Amino acid sequence: MDFIYWPISAVLWFWHKVFAVPFGPDSAWAWILAIMFLTFTLRIILFKPMVNQIRSSVKMQQMQPKMQEIRAKYKNDQAKMMEETRKLQKELGVNPVMGCLPALAQLPVFIGLFHVLRSFNRTGTGRGQLGLSVEENRQIANYIFSPHDVQSFLDANVFGVPLSAYISMPDDMYQAFPTAIGLSQFRIMLVAVPLIVVIVLATHFNARLSVDRQEARRAAGKIAAPKDDQAAMQTNMMNRMMMWVMPLSILITGALWHIGLLFYMMANNVWTFFQQRYIFNKMDAEEAAADAAIREAKRATAPKPGQRPNNPKRKKK
Repeated sequence: MDFIYWPISAVLWFWHKVFAVPFGPDSAWAWILAIMFLTFTLRIILFKPMVNQIRSSVKMQQMQPKMQEIRAKYKNDQAKMMEETRKLQKELGVNPVMGCLPALAQLPVFIGLFHVLRSFNRTGTGRGQLGLSVEENRQIANYIFSPHDVQSFLDANVFGVPLSAYISMPDDMYQAFPTAIGLSQFRIMLVAVPLIVVIVLATHFNARLSVDRQEARRAAGKIAAPKDDQAAMQTNMMNRMMMWVMPLSILITGALWHIGLLFYMMANNVWTFFQQRYIFNKMDAEEAAADAAIREAKRATAPKPGQRPNNPKRKKK
């Protein structure tokens, strides 16, 4: 997995050097902003694929009536059903696999950042830990970060809580933070829990925005409603997973996340909030312009009031 850890640490290192100029290299804000701008860097790279994904999902919703017709027509012939489905997807320019890429691309970054942040403190003796002494840990580089950078990160803290601390961190790992006086699980929770709650709420409301828009478009007749109870149940289940299961999973696993990783997730949700609104407004404007062009074309070809319709066949007779 080094092919993930080195690039992640390099981008994080770059942004830390940028924010070290105004805040100082040992400032917690230099590290926090570096983590947040690592998030923004990824999301900028994935912006166009994300737009394509949302466009693809809209087309997928629009093609559901035809998909249901194909399923009903070829329910006893799976091979023919798949063939007709691929033909329809090609005709409408829909690629389900490409639609998953933005979400999949964020997963290795999350895993990579989790590992890099955890590797600043290698004094633990549990799984994946090196069991280093405090002195050894502070004198060994962490991927692209020099020993001085390691010391800087370990000493950076928010309200007395180090950025690489997490709620379920074993007590014997506290010794890696000599500047964090009186560090305890309760003190870590005072910083981590509010961040987790913000992330959970933001994840829920970002998902709700997408679901509410989908339902509004269905009510306006822009996408078809599910034709049967099974399709409606599947749609409802997917929407519930987006709005409730994903936030709940964050709430449960938040105790394993470092404070720095929580800032990553918070920045990710902030970006998603503004990005969704921008893309949805842009697509709504494009759709309104297309509808207006169609109406204008119909108006231009329609006969004027009092004018007889042009009928070439009648003239021929």
